[in-house]
Amino acid sequence: MTLSLQPKILRFESIDSTNLEALRQARAGAPEGLCIVAREQTRGRGRLDRRWHSPKDAGLYFSIVLRPTFELGRWPLITLMTAVAVSDALANTCDLRVDIKWPNDILCDDRKLAGILAETAETELGIAVIVGIGINLKGESFAPELGAVATSIEAVTGSIPNSDLLLDELIKTICAQYEALQQADGPKQLVREWCARSSYAFEREVRVTANQEVFEGITRGLESDGALKVETASGNVRLIRAGDVTGLRPLKKTDE
Repeated sequence: MTLSLQPKILRFESIDSTNLEALRQARAGAPEGLCIVAREQTRGRGRLDRRWHSPKDAGLYFSIVLRPTFELGRWPLITLMTAVAVSDALANTCDLRVDIKWPNDILCDDRKLAGILAETAETELGIAVIVGIGINLKGESFAPELGAVATSIEAVTGSIPNSDLLLDELIKTICAQYEALQQADGPKQLVREWCARSSYAFEREVRVTANQEVFEGITRGLESDGALKVETASGNVRLIRAGDVTGLRPLKKTDE
């Protein structure tokens, strides 16, 4: 099968943000598949304009330009698709099993290992989707005061991964997942794969912050568009399409 994405990598020693550069490139006519990689970001950011600490060579800082032609109803699934791709890349390269917290965080031992930021932009070639990924490679990739809620591949595995090998694998898994999403049963298959990799999909007690409202409930899977279903104490099932989700109790570890 020929993949629809034809990746091309632009590398930078230091940049404000790989997502911002990808946005600039997209507006200048960059084709789908352009990847921006930097050794350092001076204005790295995540969702809700939160800062992403980006010291030199401490993390993998990556963005890709997508120009999806499938129906808009599938576009919200791009973030979930990327999370599955990151999960697979970490498993294949680092033998690391991770968890996905809806909608965009990659966790290990209930601490954040990686984040995803998807943004859209109007360009002369149509709307582009910029997907940014930040993966903590070393311990210094996050501020010391975040040690209780963040982690790195080095901290989890005891060794620093080869960032080039991880990048190559990440691009492969993104290409494969993006291709799969475009198939007739792509959304259904993606939801199944996401749920199989996430402890947040079913029966997880969570606190949801959305539209200045905070409530708690139990997760009941995903809608076909990627919305998280949360059942409240009253028995109502709320559909969450934007907001923050926090697990109320850490997962119990079991011996394998």
